[in-house]
Amino acid sequence: MSDKKNSNLWGGRFKEPASIEMANLSRSVHFDWRLAPYDLRQSAAHARVLHAANLLTDVELESMLDGTSQLSDQVLSGVFSPIDTDEDVHSSLERGLIELLGADLGGKLRAGRSRNDQVATDFRMYIREQSFAIEELVTELAIAFLEQAESHVDTPAPGFTHLQHAQPVSFGHELAKHCHALLRDVERLKDWRDRHNYSPMGAGALAGSSLPLDPQGVARELEFIAALANSIDAVSARDFVSEFLFVTAQIGINLSRIGEEVVLWNSREFGWVNLHDSYSTGSSIMPQKKNPDIAELARGKAGRLIGDLTGFLATAKSLPFGYNRDLQEDKEPVFDSVDTLLVLIPAVIGMIKTMTFNTEVMAASAPTGFALATDIAEWLVRAGTPFRKAHEIAGECVAFCESKNIELWDMTDADFAAISPDLTSDVREVLTTEGSMNARDAFGGTAPVRVREQLQNLRGRLGIA
Repeated sequence: MSDKKNSNLWGGRFKEPASIEMANLSRSVHFDWRLAPYDLRQSAAHARVLHAANLLTDVELESMLDGTSQLSDQVLSGVFSPIDTDEDVHSSLERGLIELLGADLGGKLRAGRSRNDQVATDFRMYIREQSFAIEELVTELAIAFLEQAESHVDTPAPGFTHLQHAQPVSFGHELAKHCHALLRDVERLKDWRDRHNYSPMGAGALAGSSLPLDPQGVARELEFIAALANSIDAVSARDFVSEFLFVTAQIGINLSRIGEEVVLWNSREFGWVNLHDSYSTGSSIMPQKKNPDIAELARGKAGRLIGDLTGFLATAKSLPFGYNRDLQEDKEPVFDSVDTLLVLIPAVIGMIKTMTFNTEVMAASAPTGFALATDIAEWLVRAGTPFRKAHEIAGECVAFCESKNIELWDMTDADFAAISPDLTSDVREVLTTEGSMNARDAFGGTAPVRVREQLQNLRGRLGIA
């Protein structure tokens, strides 16, 4: 018989109620309540399976479906919510259903299922839905980078290795690299769905049910590919959680790298970017400050996302057979990661869409720091000099310029000839930023003609005309 003061789904063999301390530790409804819509949808599907197994009459099924629909509306509107004695989302919703339908009918829905397969099913449905929402935002961010890249295909900028000037590159090429990384994140989310969109429902506590249920039918109704083939695996496996948390952490890492670049670009020392006022903050003491807080928070939130992953992995390791209560700890890391990304990514999108670039500063900086030294070496190679020797000659040119505090293009014909007779005056044809960029026209290179091809391909992958 239902007891509104105690909605636990267990207790018949216990002579004493749970202690306050036990109840407080065990209670999860304060965070797993967000699974309520999925649990109710699953309950409706389970009711149909019970009906097909002749465990619910036609009238009982109609009443059960009407009850789950009413309860869904009440949950959505806030009319129905957990109370202090509800242990988890499942017990809370059973209490609500019994209040609507009575104990005799409301109590029938528990037949053939356990909280073990319920929560695993609810959780897969929740993550599946959130994966689509995150994918949409990541795609929107990739499009924002693509649009910025298309405006800067011919903009020269310094390319970096070890945060030192390396070679001039198209800034469009630089921006487009983030599109590729973000699209890999999108592919990971799709791959996650392909691998884990399977239903645990029907596994019961761990061994399935002796009742004539139809796990495959429930799976189809809940938009899973199929039911999981091993009932113990169905209730105990949480690799779908760890893989999802890895993807969210990797998205966080990519956002952090974006943030780090924006912080550098926005510094006075770089002076490459102007952030829109609406995506910046000021200082409470220094009136002149305009801070890249979104970029900095992107770096900070990445640590949080990584922590969600590593914390869950520590929980999941070394668990013995079947379901264990430790797995109650799987939800909060996922909820936190989802909430973090759903707030963070829109802010980063706005920042990227609205930023403008100081292209003259970037272009002036592109060839400095002896960034054209590789062009001298490759010019020599094209003239027949072995690269080992060409590398040494180019390095001697750099050393000479450093001693004179000049750049490579400031060297005279005599200076070049004194270093190597192979360095004729024709070497000057590669000592320009445009020449350096245009020369790198192999597939994947920074030549503007290749960058335009790359961006067109990205448009196709992003599904935009």
